[in-house]
Amino acid sequence: MKRLLRTTFFIRLRNWEYWPSWVVYTPIFPYWLWLSLKARSFYFLTAANPRIKNGGFIMESKKDVYDLLPPHVYPKTFLLDSVAPREAATDIISSAQLSFPIICKPDIGERGLGVKKIKNMEELQQYATAIPVSFLMQEFVPHDNEVGIFYYRIPGSDDGCISGIVNKEPVTITGDGVSTIADLVRNNDRYLLQWKQIVTIHGQRLSDVPASGERIELIPYGNHSRGSKFTDETKRVTKKLNDTIHRICSQIPEFYYGRLDIRFKSWEALERGEDLAIIEVNGSGSEPTHIYDPKHSIFFAWREILKHWKILYAISIANNKKGVPYTTLAAGLQDRNAFMNIDKLLSAQTW
Repeated sequence: MKRLLRTTFFIRLRNWEYWPSWVVYTPIFPYWLWLSLKARSFYFLTAANPRIKNGGFIMESKKDVYDLLPPHVYPKTFLLDSVAPREAATDIISSAQLSFPIICKPDIGERGLGVKKIKNMEELQQYATAIPVSFLMQEFVPHDNEVGIFYYRIPGSDDGCISGIVNKEPVTITGDGVSTIADLVRNNDRYLLQWKQIVTIHGQRLSDVPASGERIELIPYGNHSRGSKFTDETKRVTKKLNDTIHRICSQIPEFYYGRLDIRFKSWEALERGEDLAIIEVNGSGSEPTHIYDPKHSIFFAWREILKHWKILYAISIANNKKGVPYTTLAAGLQDRNAFMNIDKLLSAQTW
């Protein structure tokens, strides 16, 4: 019986954080319909961030968003267009003087699909050949800590607010001097769900026995869908941290709602706005990902989602009244289809 309960099906069933998004969102979808009816648009959220395509809901270019940020707050980032020769990737590395490792990721995408840490030129050439869409090459940020900070500001207000902080713990095992890497993975329900990905990345290394106390990062990405554990650190919000994040976000033209994914050296430095790098900005399609802390119930998650939808609605309505248009239903559906095609292409690859 115990072995049965540790199958991937039962692990997902027992923990709502692994449920399909349609299962999580269906019970509260009527509230979204109500907001849409009041706004007279199913795509009202596309007015939330006027300088980002669709407000950051769908089909926004990550490179276009980076270009809105102050240069000193994000890593060096370069775009290789899908129609460019694949060998141009190595030319960019040389001319930009980027050193390995680097992070490569699709210019349009989500859930960590296609994100890969590249260690050398050979791996870069393999990645460039395999990926079917435009992608970014980004300087690797070596800081150990990563968080997602949810921020919003009502248009016309001088003050912004942090509404949630999620800490991201990547897939990391600690050796006991006896167990193999494979054994340590199998003994962790969360990591067991990532078994295929771990095998793809590490292969024969899984039979190694790490020394007692040795820590090995198996998947170096802060994505929930790729195994990272999310913990709610909203309690760490202080006036100093709020002021720092507001100061950064105020420098992003017409940015009112979204989540900043940040790698940083220490919490003290983060409060001061030092030794940090914004590795991604998510707009109106952002989730308040602190809800995925295993200690939170589905009811907590629903309350937080509804609260953020209400804020998103207020921001979008305010911008629309100032002349920011909503994406039309036809254009929204067209972008959705385009995004699903990209998602399908990326999902077909083994990363």
